[in-house]
Amino acid sequence: MADVRRWLAVGVAAGLLSGCGPSVGMSAGHEMTGTVLDPPFPVAADAPVDGDSSPYSPVEDTDKDLTLVFFGYTHCPDICGIVMSTMASAMTRLSADERDEVDVVFVTTDPKRDTPEVVGDYATNFDPGFIGVSGGIQTIIDVAKPLGIAVEQGDKLPTGGYDVTHGTQIVAIDADDEGIAYWSEDVSSAQLAADLQHLLSE
Repeated sequence: MADVRRWLAVGVAAGLLSGCGPSVGMSAGHEMTGTVLDPPFPVAADAPVDGDSSPYSPVEDTDKDLTLVFFGYTHCPDICGIVMSTMASAMTRLSADERDEVDVVFVTTDPKRDTPEVVGDYATNFDPGFIGVSGGIQTIIDVAKPLGIAVEQGDKLPTGGYDVTHGTQIVAIDADDEGIAYWSEDVSSAQLAADLQHLLSE
């Protein structure tokens, strides 16, 4: 039942994201795998806390040229780990200068179990530079919604957390604090890296 609800959330998120721009963009000879958002999505300034228990704002703290944001949880049995690995692999395909201009943020959708320390460790296990963010569930929902990501807290689990549904897209926020592109969970690391290089060069 949890998997059904999670995929329903993916469908809701896809609906929120649909109609916002072409699924393929063409510029300077590069064919985007991801979807360019036109107009861009707004970014909520709500501040959850990060892995160091200090406030992290999707507006104030996204000062790189690009910030990739992915919503998931550490107990996720499949998709979350795959997407995190894809982003980690994509980062290795960038030059050192390009990597310096990209942040990757993992926002938990299960903050009852994913404390700032837990989610911080989870994120840095994929890449030492990744940022893990936790916080109140309503704040996380409020941050996700403008980005077209559905997050829903379901029934309480015996382990103390909650059955969680969440969209599985990767969203790119630019230096102007706008959501400018997204990728589905099945993007390859090579495709993601090529798109990032293209967006950084514009």
